[in-house]
Amino acid sequence: MTSTASAEPIAATPALRRLYVIRFVFAAAWAALLLVSGPELTVGTKLLLFLYPAFDVAAAVADARSARAAGPVKGLYANMAASALAAVGVGVASTSGVADVLRVWGAWAVVSGLIQLLVGVARRPMGGQWAMIVSGGISVLAGATFIRSATQDDPSLATLAGYATLGGIFFLVSAIRLSRSTARS
Repeated sequence: MTSTASAEPIAATPALRRLYVIRFVFAAAWAALLLVSGPELTVGTKLLLFLYPAFDVAAAVADARSARAAGPVKGLYANMAASALAAVGVGVASTSGVADVLRVWGAWAVVSGLIQLLVGVARRPMGGQWAMIVSGGISVLAGATFIRSATQDDPSLATLAGYATLGGIFFLVSAIRLSRSTARS
């Protein structure tokens, strides 16, 4: 899951920076909507739960298109597959209950976190990737926590809002660091 070529990492930087800002805004808005939707799995909540990994697929597609200038990043294709499976899995799990949603979300967080970490390592020469590397590691730990919390008597979706918010903050930090890397080049 590494970049096969990185001769022109700066070429993809402005597009990646914009994408990271968009991902921050989306994550913050999504988290706020999830919190106000309440603890029940309403139709609106189920749609929100499906929308997050579906948006991740779209973001990975946009990222892969902009990364072509710097060479293909195979991890983005793995992320697309994992997030597409998660969107479907969360949709199905939401018909069973919060615990099942947390199990699927947790598994996705572990897999996508590992992928994010590997892509961030491959993109280190581009700059601004330390936040993505740390975020990937935290995602793995959070995923394990979601899976464990599914066994509690009264599992809650509120932790997913915190997860999305923190992930969004890491995207914003990377966008800012990418801006600084571009300014120095």
